[in-house]
Amino acid sequence: MVAFGKKLKERQIQEWQGYYINYKLMKKKVKQYAQQIEVGTQDRRYVLKDFSRMLDSQIEKIVLFLLEQQGLLASRLSKLGEQHDDLVKQPDLSKISELREAYRAVGQDLLKLLFFVEMNAIGLRKILKKFDKRFGYRFTDYYVKTRANHPYSQLQQVFKHVGLGAVVGAISRNIGDLQDRQGSYLSIYDQPALPLQDPIIDSIKAAVDRLTHSTNFLHFLGQHALIMQEEFPSPVEEYVDNERYHFMSLLLNLANTFLYMVNTYIIVPTADDYSMSLGAAATVCGVVIGAMAVAQVFSSVYFSAWSNKSYFRPLVFSSLVLFLGNILYALAYDLDSIAVLLVGRLLCGLGSARAVNRRYISDCVPLKIRMQASAGFVSASALGMACGPALAGLLQTNFKIYKLTFNEDTLPGWVMGMAWLIYLIWLWISFREPSLETETNIQPDSDANPVENNDALEKGITQPLLLKSGDKEDDEDGDLEESEEAPEESRAPVTSIRSAYKLLTPSVKVQLLIYFMLKFVMEILLSESSVITTYYFNWSTSSVAIFLACLGLTVLPVNIVVGSYISNMFEDRQILLASEIMVCIGILLSFNVIIPYSVPQYVCSGLIMFVSAEVLEGVNLSLLSRVMSSRLSRGTYNGGLLSTEAGTIARVIADATITVAGFLGESTLLNITLLPSLLICIGSIIATFLTYNSLY
Repeated sequence: MVAFGKKLKERQIQEWQGYYINYKLMKKKVKQYAQQIEVGTQDRRYVLKDFSRMLDSQIEKIVLFLLEQQGLLASRLSKLGEQHDDLVKQPDLSKISELREAYRAVGQDLLKLLFFVEMNAIGLRKILKKFDKRFGYRFTDYYVKTRANHPYSQLQQVFKHVGLGAVVGAISRNIGDLQDRQGSYLSIYDQPALPLQDPIIDSIKAAVDRLTHSTNFLHFLGQHALIMQEEFPSPVEEYVDNERYHFMSLLLNLANTFLYMVNTYIIVPTADDYSMSLGAAATVCGVVIGAMAVAQVFSSVYFSAWSNKSYFRPLVFSSLVLFLGNILYALAYDLDSIAVLLVGRLLCGLGSARAVNRRYISDCVPLKIRMQASAGFVSASALGMACGPALAGLLQTNFKIYKLTFNEDTLPGWVMGMAWLIYLIWLWISFREPSLETETNIQPDSDANPVENNDALEKGITQPLLLKSGDKEDDEDGDLEESEEAPEESRAPVTSIRSAYKLLTPSVKVQLLIYFMLKFVMEILLSESSVITTYYFNWSTSSVAIFLACLGLTVLPVNIVVGSYISNMFEDRQILLASEIMVCIGILLSFNVIIPYSVPQYVCSGLIMFVSAEVLEGVNLSLLSRVMSSRLSRGTYNGGLLSTEAGTIARVIADATITVAGFLGESTLLNITLLPSLLICIGSIIATFLTYNSLY
């Protein structure tokens, strides 16, 4: 991994290199400011004023050059337009072909300009974060707030590429017209749904979509997985990925994710009845459900570490432990032992291999299909979440074979035990262990002209221009003056929780708090649903299963709407804040303050909470992947593990809250468990307001 300053220098378009942000100079200035404040030769007020002036100057340089280039492109398009008009009057096939190539050449230059904007946007965000890290994370809020919303904002030119849309439209329309000249005279405006069969148009559209924060369902869904991408993946890495990739092994990882989520939620509708049949209170279901999450707190770490050496062995171990755990869960009924029941659930939690599933996608799936694989990971989780309760609703029978009881309480254990046994056999036969990554010291040709790499631009930048690659914290840069090379250890993945914690900025901590909150709220809603609905509405197990399955089935439709439409209309931070407020409203509507408590109130408030939390999760993980250090993209203590731990701890606390609140009686259970949900939600909203501008 190479420091960003060196990447910027290597990837600059040579004839434009004087117009890029002077990242190296600004990094030196940040270090000088720190030294001056330390020895007392300058105060913070001077530093803020001087750095603001320098940033304004850098942005003005970029914007004026950008406008100049836009003008040159517009001038070329104007001249080509005159030729186009002449051809309309006197068509000439050879000249039409030449004109189309001329428009494509303008498109190539537009791609270069989009790449120029990308690199400068990345540099600006990185230097702002570096300054914040030195001086207390206050400057970005101030700078963005005062510059971004000003009527004469130059910052908007860089981050929103104001004016480039007209150039894009002119190129697209004219190339489309020249294609249609072969038979149809309809414009692209008459048939906007029909794609233009031209690679340069596709490349421009992809680049513009990324620059405008455009997204789609697949991309939005993939963000839920928080499988962080490396910055500027190299061809060498892509080659290694292709060598290690095996479709059936990926499918087995997705199947593992699906089965684990089914295993997690299949017991929710019957956990209270099972606890009561073993002589415990109904609210002990919180402990029964939460035991799996408790064990997962520890299993996530050792599975993440194990996946550094192997993927096959952890998956085999996971399957064996889950098989044993489910068999013990089922046998607890005939053994009449709540202890055996809890041990079974703990073993199921110890078999959680979701960290391995994430790492396999991150490390072994080629970049070009990694987003699809990430979306598959999330879809498998959502489908498992819906199928678990639905399957429990179907297992409404009661019979014995010898001395073993098969009823609605034990069948989830027996069914999942058999499922994991079948999965283990499939895994043993079909999984292919990828080769371990080896260190290769392949040096790029530093003499190569970046302009010669325009083929990469035609294919579109593989990373979102202003979404992910530009926003990750650049701790690996170091604070070096003369050389942009940072020590290898400063760019390596972190090796301990403590090291990972040091990389967490306030923005990251707030996003992890939000993730904690939404998982806490969802766990309270789902885990106590059987007890609450039985107490207030006398629902049967089948009714509870249908309710939970319906909640789970909302996941994919909600993500389609948000990913395809809403996220294209609003900024992520706006959706984040609105979703938090909606979760808060759902919690408030759930309180039992009106007697009698009605089914419509419970179902509607629960739906508002669950759907809002689902929307919040996607946006939250999208923002988390932006603000989190790229050093957390790989290794044992990666970003996915940190978010998993935050969510798992939230589930553990939520399930414990249900059990403790149960001692005060089922009549007060609902309000008591909703109270901490409300407080945490309000706290996360306040924290979001405090860091809102750093999420720009």
